[in-house]
Amino acid sequence: MIAMTLGEIAAAVGGDVIDPADEHRIVSGPAFHDSRQVVAGGLFVAVVGEVVDGHDYAAAAVSQGAAAALVERRVELPAVLVPDTVPALGLLSRHVVDRLPGLQVVGITGSQGKTGTKDILAQLLERHSPTVAPVGSFNTEIGVPLTALRATQDTKHLILEMGARGRGHIRYLTSLVQPRIGVILNVGVAHLGEFGSRADIAAAKGELVESLPTDGHAVLNADDPLVSQMRGRTAASVVTFGQSPRADVRLSDVRLDENGRPHFALTVGDTTTEVSLPLVGEHQASNAAAAAAAAWAAGMPVEAAAAALNGVRSRSPWRMEVTTTPGGVTVINDAYNANPDSMRAALTTLVAISSRRQPPARTFAVLGEMRELGAAAAAEHEAVGRLTAQLDISQLVVVGEAALPVHTGATSESARQPRSVCVGDAEAAIDFLRGAVRPGDVVLVKASRAAGLEKVAAALVGNATEAET
Repeated sequence: MIAMTLGEIAAAVGGDVIDPADEHRIVSGPAFHDSRQVVAGGLFVAVVGEVVDGHDYAAAAVSQGAAAALVERRVELPAVLVPDTVPALGLLSRHVVDRLPGLQVVGITGSQGKTGTKDILAQLLERHSPTVAPVGSFNTEIGVPLTALRATQDTKHLILEMGARGRGHIRYLTSLVQPRIGVILNVGVAHLGEFGSRADIAAAKGELVESLPTDGHAVLNADDPLVSQMRGRTAASVVTFGQSPRADVRLSDVRLDENGRPHFALTVGDTTTEVSLPLVGEHQASNAAAAAAAAWAAGMPVEAAAAALNGVRSRSPWRMEVTTTPGGVTVINDAYNANPDSMRAALTTLVAISSRRQPPARTFAVLGEMRELGAAAAAEHEAVGRLTAQLDISQLVVVGEAALPVHTGATSESARQPRSVCVGDAEAAIDFLRGAVRPGDVVLVKASRAAGLEKVAAALVGNATEAET
């Protein structure tokens, strides 16, 4: 974050420095809201949550090196007092972005693939100039400002994920950071429970391209009709990506190797570049095409972007993270999040990895609940179960009562029923798998984050520390 005095911060957010003697105290480090990750010289933001009140940790954060705090009630330490720290944090991020006129902001949204695309794009643009991108999935009204506040005078590109739980959410985020490039990946059924329909989801996602200036760029998925139709919702130039022959950045000849890593061709105009992407899952090819299109819009030659894709790495944990244990079991940890589309992609990758081994490996799918699907939840879970049968998954392990329709769907496929077992929680799944898996097996672990199935993957690879984080 650019250095500011507490007085400057108070003016930017409409707050008051609690002790006038602290007016000229300098905040030189980024803002943060987790007192377990204190940033020296930074600003601790005391967020009042449903369970934890950040004010209880403000003094500790300052004593451990934070310069000051942003608070909603008086505290005996250097601080700026505001009515609500979350909107104040947003105002501070807007102030900082306004002071960085050379900054190019890239916003990314979509029902799935935001984090993977963000990680790929960051690695492309870092070759071009100084770049800031979120760690993990910081895509909320707290995460977006915290990421923006990491920008400095040297930062050229600021990449931001933008999530939404309803109409107006993305419009609010764009008002804080003023993106010049907006990437919309897809419109799926994730968060259908909050929105009600895919059309409503599309309306919310499209707020990103509506915010772009006339000299900006909207990067749209040519393969998704709800996304490609957003061309009419923006005054910016449009760059498309996908497998459509009409895509500006065209993806073709996608195939997976024996480790589930995609190889494909990327074409722009008359130039085609072959890419071997060191990430797992066919869906990553589309993410890579989106990232290449966004990098192109940001000024990076597309040939250079395509070539750089061969060297990208996974940066976010528990997303198609593949580990082979000393005992020869391959574990695919995709337990960070789940929705129907990402479930299908992960199961397809599981089978692809298995089928390329000689002889084909046994496959285990350890699946938990997909949350935020509303009235469609039962049907979507059953559809995933049917898919496990259609793909001939060797063993299905359904974890938790909310995921039981997955078992129902699997066993309804009379022609090809996988062996399926239902267990109550992650610990029960671990107990079952320890007695069932053997060398050579491939195990996929996937569910929405709240299910906590990263514990299962961690136990299988023998990493107790990861299981507890």
